[in-house]
Amino acid sequence: MRILGLKTIRLGTYADGYHRTMRGVFVIARFSTLALLGAVALGGPIAARAQATMPTAQMTDSPCAPPAPRPPQEMISAMLKPGAKMPPMPPQGDEKLREYLKKHAEDMARDFADLCHYKTDNAALLKGTRPTAVFMGDSITEAWGLGDASLFTLGVVDRGISGQTSPQMLLRFYQDVVALHPKAVHIMAGTNDVAGNTGPSSPDDFKNNIRAMVDLARANHIQVVLASILPAERFPWRPDIQPVEQIRQLNAWLRQLADQRKLIYADYYSSLATPSGAFRPELSNDGVHPNSDGYGAMRPIADAALRKTIR
Repeated sequence: MRILGLKTIRLGTYADGYHRTMRGVFVIARFSTLALLGAVALGGPIAARAQATMPTAQMTDSPCAPPAPRPPQEMISAMLKPGAKMPPMPPQGDEKLREYLKKHAEDMARDFADLCHYKTDNAALLKGTRPTAVFMGDSITEAWGLGDASLFTLGVVDRGISGQTSPQMLLRFYQDVVALHPKAVHIMAGTNDVAGNTGPSSPDDFKNNIRAMVDLARANHIQVVLASILPAERFPWRPDIQPVEQIRQLNAWLRQLADQRKLIYADYYSSLATPSGAFRPELSNDGVHPNSDGYGAMRPIADAALRKTIR
């Protein structure tokens, strides 16, 4: 096993890119909708799912709805600018929240894994040069590709989707990773599993999903980087959950799996966490997502992982 991490933090200064979430909430939602709403309690989306109008069931060459508009720049800046104040969470009776819950339930019924998210991008990529590495993950990964664009050069592509859990990533792993024929994949998952974004699950469910993604990658001769789950003392959208110990335990298991399978383990957690297991406040505005300084602290670890695999 090769463990990549830093004892000292090198903080980078990055131009504000754009981020597909706000308020640190990536509750199984697409980027543009979350940026407009801010934060949503998990119980709402799960309850709304049962009320969704089921789409017509049929196979078609064009199953994807038109893409949603991008969020306002001020919402993006609030997430990435160090020290910026995050927008307040909307009240449960908020009209935009109700609209979101309805739209979200419909989207989940139509495309649980969000296979449409990168379908067009993948088709274009397959017409050109084979990518060298794919970063698979949730909003932390999705924002990384936009907030630190220089990492995603020389054939490194971002396939993060806001709010996703490991079962959703597994469902789209072939389309968004294997079919692109990269040399390596960087897998970062677990925050939303701990938060219960797609409903109850067990640690073994998470572990099996990670094992399955690793097996798919290695069966197709793709090198694997397993990333640690980033620290979090609380989730703004699930204040009832105390995630610190669960994250520590899952990270210990990820490290062990990397050792057993001779994978690269990218230890971001150690560089970002306080002794209590919280996200270092100067590196995150909401305690869950890195700001630009947080991504700057992560960058050397990611670069080291890529050097071990593709560079």
